[in-house]
Amino acid sequence: MSAVLVEQREHVLVVVINRPQAMNAVDAEVSTGVGEALERAEADAGIRAVVLTGAGERAFCAGADLKAIGRGQGILAPGHEDWGLAGYVRHPISKPTIAAVNGFALGGGTELVLASDLAVAAETATFGLPEVARGLFAAAGGAFRLPEQLPRKVAMEMILTGEPITAARALELGLVNRVVAAEQVLDAALELADRIAANAPLAVQASKRVALGLVDGKIADDAAWDLTNREIMGVARTEDVREGTLAFAEKRKPNWQAR
Repeated sequence: MSAVLVEQREHVLVVVINRPQAMNAVDAEVSTGVGEALERAEADAGIRAVVLTGAGERAFCAGADLKAIGRGQGILAPGHEDWGLAGYVRHPISKPTIAAVNGFALGGGTELVLASDLAVAAETATFGLPEVARGLFAAAGGAFRLPEQLPRKVAMEMILTGEPITAARALELGLVNRVVAAEQVLDAALELADRIAANAPLAVQASKRVALGLVDGKIADDAAWDLTNREIMGVARTEDVREGTLAFAEKRKPNWQAR
């Protein structure tokens, strides 16, 4: 079974993370499949928008596959590690991207939403960056993109407490564009994509490039990524990471040592 399903519906490319048994957690196969789908969308003039969603009803994406990481396996696309988590968070394209959030989007799942141009959420969806409760932080763009996209103090509360918010709250804050019934989330995202696709495609793509400062396939946020990478390398070597992961697995409160 493929970890990523891709289907073109007229001018819209639908990309589905297809690991419902793992809450659509991201492994190397997911990163490769999604990244290649974005490359296809960018190269094909007939594709005018991309919709990203998750298989099943429970989860949009649970973030990085911790079991794969625990086995010593990489979760980025081999040879294209620069694309970032899920082949998506550092892989901007000129075609508009829409996240269809069909369930909880925690950690890396929220970071996929932050990396998308638009988002439609099911009423049952939740968003959050719980990494600090595991001894980590949101290193796939969340730590700097959330304060860019939400009121700063609200974003800082989410980042520092790790507590999630509901779909209704996400709509109120502008993190998502629409909240609909769970069974309507993909259709709502496709409707939004079709409205975009009805416009002049080159004008839409130029508008996105200007809005995001996208030049030669890159956004000028290298300094934020460099700082993120330096910090996560240091944090990842701490005792707190091991304690946070173990406490989560054992369903107990962590005993932080700050070392």
